[in-house]
Amino acid sequence: MKKAAVLPDVPSNAVYRRIEREKLLLDAENPRLAELGILPGASQFELLKALWDEMAVEEVAMSIAYSGYFEHEPLFVEERPDGKYTVIEGNRRLAAVTLLVDDAQKKKVKATKLPAISPERIAELATLPVIVTTREESWRYLGFKHVNGPATWGSYAKAQYIAHVHNNYKIPLEDIAAQIGDGNSTVLRMYKGLMIVEQAEKARVFARADIAKNRFHFNYIYTGMDYPGITNFLGLRTKGTTPEKPVPASKVKNLGDLMLWLYGRDSSETDSLIRSQNPDLKTLDTVLLNETGVKALRDGLPLAVARDISEGDERLFRQALQQAKQSLQKALGTLTTGFNSSDTDMISMATDIENLAHDLAEAMATKKTRDRRDSQKAKRN
Repeated sequence: MKKAAVLPDVPSNAVYRRIEREKLLLDAENPRLAELGILPGASQFELLKALWDEMAVEEVAMSIAYSGYFEHEPLFVEERPDGKYTVIEGNRRLAAVTLLVDDAQKKKVKATKLPAISPERIAELATLPVIVTTREESWRYLGFKHVNGPATWGSYAKAQYIAHVHNNYKIPLEDIAAQIGDGNSTVLRMYKGLMIVEQAEKARVFARADIAKNRFHFNYIYTGMDYPGITNFLGLRTKGTTPEKPVPASKVKNLGDLMLWLYGRDSSETDSLIRSQNPDLKTLDTVLLNETGVKALRDGLPLAVARDISEGDERLFRQALQQAKQSLQKALGTLTTGFNSSDTDMISMATDIENLAHDLAEAMATKKTRDRRDSQKAKRN
């Protein structure tokens, strides 16, 4: 059960003021942008375009255009050495204001539906209300709001935030969980999932910038890391690992293979094996439980083929018979209303099925007799 959480107060050292819009910069370290494949070195325009394309900036911009900027929603900013300020909370609002007052940027991102605003409104937006603070001082407030509060991030953004606070500010994961009102196990799992991704990047067996899909689906690894096949394949419960390096050194090659199968690789035009998390992720996990299945994947065979190989002929044979029986039962049940007596093709098909079933039953009986004879001969010898 989650603990009840109270929205933390604004940091005690925060300073409320108005700052010129030109001094405010979008945050390249915004955890939500990381989910879109935006890397920390992205330009201000790349950030603006990503926000416009993916973060529903239009609805914010429309509100500001008609009602002005609400004073009770200040931006949280951190001062930079160059005298400018990075917006650590409120990037959508800054993007909306930027597009409303800058026609060139509006055209560049193709924000064609945004209305023109009056000179008076432009003058109002020359400065914006901000709270000057630091990332370290504001982490509790931002964490509650976006991890388990009214404006939640996706799982990857949450993991980025948790790792930043834990690794940079040395806050125990248990304390982070308590502060944001989320379950301790959830925080630990998100952190572990991100550390697996970062370990793969540091080992140079994976690059998030080189994935086959535009968006990084963190939920593939975050969900899959608790599946038995993936757990064993990566050796996640091996002794001697650390929270920062969950995968033992002996399994790093496997980690690279898994990341390739999960996310593909753009540079080699390799597609992800996961078309849909359900059922493909579970199917991949099943394949990883079997060495022949793993070899099939490494040979470049499709996931469905690797699954069949990993299951073995005995299981496939049983499944095929069960499916055939079910199909025939369904056909028999719909014969009265579904079969047209003048349809000779259907009669011919049924006859073919009858012959195949007869041949199969005879072959199975012959094999049973031969296997029994071979077994008795082996016992005599």
